[in-house]
Amino acid sequence: MATSSYTARNLSVLEGLEAVRKRPGMYIGSTDSRGLMHCLWEIIDNSVDEALAGYGQSIDIVLYRDGSVEVRDDGRGVPTDIEPRTGLSGVEVVYTKLHAGGKFGGGSYAASGGLHGVGASVVNALSSRLDVQVDRGGKTYQMSFRHGIPGVFKDGRTPTPQASFTPSQKENDSLVVIGKAKRGVTGTRVRYWADPQIFTSDAKFSYQELAQRARQTSFLIPGLRIAIRDERRLAGTPGEHDTYEEVFHHDGGISEFVEYLGHDSSVTDIWRFQGRDTFTETVPVLDEEGHSQLQEVERECEVDIALRWGIGYDTTVRSFVNIISTPKGGTHLTGFEQGLLKTFRKHLSDNARKYKVGAQDKFEKDDILAGLTAVLTVRLAEPQFEGQTKEILGTSAVRQIVSKIVSTQLAQKLKATARADKQQAHSLSEKVVAEMKSRISARVHKETQRRKNALETSSMPAKLVDCRSHDVARSELFIVEGDSALGTARLARSSSYQALLPIRGKILNVQKASLTDMLANAECAAIIQVLGAGSGRTFDVESIRYGKVVMMTDADVDGAHIRTLLLTLFYRYMRPMVEAGRVYAAVPPLHRVEVIHRGRANEMIYTYSERELEELLRRLEDEGKNYKEPIQRYKGLGEMDADQLAETTMDPRHRMLRRIRIEDAQAAEQAFSLLMGSEVAPRKEFIINSAHKLSDDQIDV
Repeated sequence: MATSSYTARNLSVLEGLEAVRKRPGMYIGSTDSRGLMHCLWEIIDNSVDEALAGYGQSIDIVLYRDGSVEVRDDGRGVPTDIEPRTGLSGVEVVYTKLHAGGKFGGGSYAASGGLHGVGASVVNALSSRLDVQVDRGGKTYQMSFRHGIPGVFKDGRTPTPQASFTPSQKENDSLVVIGKAKRGVTGTRVRYWADPQIFTSDAKFSYQELAQRARQTSFLIPGLRIAIRDERRLAGTPGEHDTYEEVFHHDGGISEFVEYLGHDSSVTDIWRFQGRDTFTETVPVLDEEGHSQLQEVERECEVDIALRWGIGYDTTVRSFVNIISTPKGGTHLTGFEQGLLKTFRKHLSDNARKYKVGAQDKFEKDDILAGLTAVLTVRLAEPQFEGQTKEILGTSAVRQIVSKIVSTQLAQKLKATARADKQQAHSLSEKVVAEMKSRISARVHKETQRRKNALETSSMPAKLVDCRSHDVARSELFIVEGDSALGTARLARSSSYQALLPIRGKILNVQKASLTDMLANAECAAIIQVLGAGSGRTFDVESIRYGKVVMMTDADVDGAHIRTLLLTLFYRYMRPMVEAGRVYAAVPPLHRVEVIHRGRANEMIYTYSERELEELLRRLEDEGKNYKEPIQRYKGLGEMDADQLAETTMDPRHRMLRRIRIEDAQAAEQAFSLLMGSEVAPRKEFIINSAHKLSDDQIDV
């Protein structure tokens, strides 16, 4: 029988940074690319905190080919003098001691992103090599570490973790002066090599994530310049073929950030809500003897919010605490949403008759957030986060402060008497009411939006030519341009699984139309009704009555126009269908060439572009074959007979369909925003800049 003893000899005591190397997941979440990026954020955030405190204007990030990364700033520089409690230099304290730094109430940072003091030391512990250079007091200092242990590397021409390393024998003998710094020049440079024994072999720095973070930080700290230089030449990155450098610098602050994030046409201008308030909280404070005592301290919370509503229904809200992103929200986001909901409920209740709001109508958060783009920032000393990853703010007093500021200033906007502000407030209120009514209507009619059988088609538009199959995966809906094409398509289709819906002319341009106008448009309403899955936020992709939706328009300019209008409708109000790859564009032929054969029937060959036609005629000429002239040029689907339409466009065995990707729909929306949106200046600029590309013979005059 096996026996085991459990005594004090079995206990392990991890000293210093050993705990970090033993359990890295506790400090950085994981040891894959996500954890690797988290380490980089810790170093960058130290430089950002200097800029946030007003001591730096520039940060440079370099990704080297050997896998290392360097972060440079022009802040005050890490202190190089001796810290009295430990007897170590400030550099060694910051990079080797957990929970050490200038963010624990010492007065160095009023508001900062890092607050636990484990960032730099954790990165050091998880690096096979880390070098720090500090410009301070007219001197340049350097200190190197291996796995968090200070020492000296014996480098060749270039620094490398594989170089011979000698650990420091005495305290403070590793911080050495390597040169002189120009008068008044200060800053810190950190270059480190992540330890391959800690991180997985496929862990890589993501340029896209880095650029996104740099861009948002430059918005949050107006005037800060952040440059990224990628020398890795990695496949799939912007610097795949050559060194790539990008600079982010914005002076407009979070208003410019909202303008960058918001893509749809605007209902309101960018509104800015700002304010500050104080609160008290009980925190442990160290006395002179190093004992911790609970003490009430007064904090100040500064709130800055930029927001605008667009005509769409998507919500984009970015929240930050001391410029650190909080993707999972927290008390500041809760207060923001509560302030919005409370204010809109009161405003629309007070104006119920004006906006036709019933006594039983209740507004919900999603009704107000639809189409909202907002950036929410709060700044306070020692915020309470949930975990080192800082994804959720936990300071409870912030909720009430943010809610009060939002409620007060939003109410002023909604009651504004200036002509422009009054019009925007009216349009926004109408949008919120329309969202509420659309949600209630979708809930009430949810059960009636299921597929109807042959006896129930009376509830569908009369012009719908439905199919017999109840198999959603197999069924197809063709949206057909005009009644003439409908007649031919009715004969060409397979009635068992192909349904037809004709649309008359060009549907509403939903790019600059309101939700109410869209629902009131007969063609848009018919498409939404036939698909049976709702629209906007209530759209349910699982409820679609057809497996494929095929836009079948003429191969001319008007056909392309109609197809783009339809794409804009799908992208704005039925986007999950596009994302699921269930929207297609039929590709009808442009030409029919009848090849003459002696002694047997002539052969019909269809081509789909001018280039394809030229290549076909050249090939026929080389083969000595004749063809009938003039060559048939199809201008519309109505010019084909049923057999031709079936063979070329509708029969799955022969047809060609183009699946619409989300990028295609985005391009369509951008094209309509430019060519048919409310902003005139970009359209005028486009026409002027593109005029030289159009020759007289291309214009039908």
